[in-house]
Amino acid sequence: MAQTVTDLEPGLRRVLAPNPSPMTFRGTNTYIVGTGTVAIIDPGPDDRSHLQAILTALGPGETVSHILVTHSHMDHSPLARPLADATGAPVLAFGTHLDGRSAVMDRLVRDGLTGGGEGIDHAFAPDHRIDEGDRITGDDWQVDVIRTPGHTANHLSFAWNGALFTGDHVMGWASSLVSPPDGDLTAFMASCRKLQARTDRIYYPGHGAPVTIPAERINWLVAHRLSREAQILAQLDASPDTVSGLTGQIYTDTPPALLPAAERNVLAHVIDLHARTLVGFTPPLTRTTLITRLAKP
Repeated sequence: MAQTVTDLEPGLRRVLAPNPSPMTFRGTNTYIVGTGTVAIIDPGPDDRSHLQAILTALGPGETVSHILVTHSHMDHSPLARPLADATGAPVLAFGTHLDGRSAVMDRLVRDGLTGGGEGIDHAFAPDHRIDEGDRITGDDWQVDVIRTPGHTANHLSFAWNGALFTGDHVMGWASSLVSPPDGDLTAFMASCRKLQARTDRIYYPGHGAPVTIPAERINWLVAHRLSREAQILAQLDASPDTVSGLTGQIYTDTPPALLPAAERNVLAHVIDLHARTLVGFTPPLTRTTLITRLAKP
């Protein structure tokens, strides 16, 4: 598969990784920010042809000063270390996949919550940890770190020149998977509210085309999640059910291959609703645990 460099705007290039799938769309977007001394955002999967494509995309005399990772999924972070070895640039991220996990998720894991872990890069660890408010600078660019947990506990977004690199938090072609305990819907919705308060002119996601009307997309994403929540509560108002049963009732048009991911999204909603005392269950929480609607306020 030939890999080409796309000039998205002055000071920004994209190299598409050759890893298309139902979960990655056309592949992972690797971004090159700046000219001369550049930053790489999301190196992508451990694919040596993609490593070569990134290095080839650099202009004569260009060097990599920073490698930024939005989150530690296998389609975003594994190539960070080989790229660091090849360029001498440090890897910057929030932390490992366990960093930032909420006390609620930790407790559910101790109580027996299993599953999740879709595509986690367990070996990933940055050279330097970064967080909300940090700024990374190059010769002709600066990137501000925006903390956006939810898709994973360690998820970051990066603001540059009025644009926002959103990783897997916001994409134009699909809603983001939130799979506990690595994904956390309570955190995801808080991150969405944070982005709603911003005025970014464009989103550059981890997969798919740029999102050219960010406010419209983030508002849709919030409304979509609230609609799923309402569907779950309506089903539980009728009778207690399980995560598996709720998924079958709600995701009626979903291809069978994507139903496991849909179940993880329903599970994320159930955990969020439980934290808000809107539903109840007896741990351990599994796909067959009976979920009940608690008395309405």
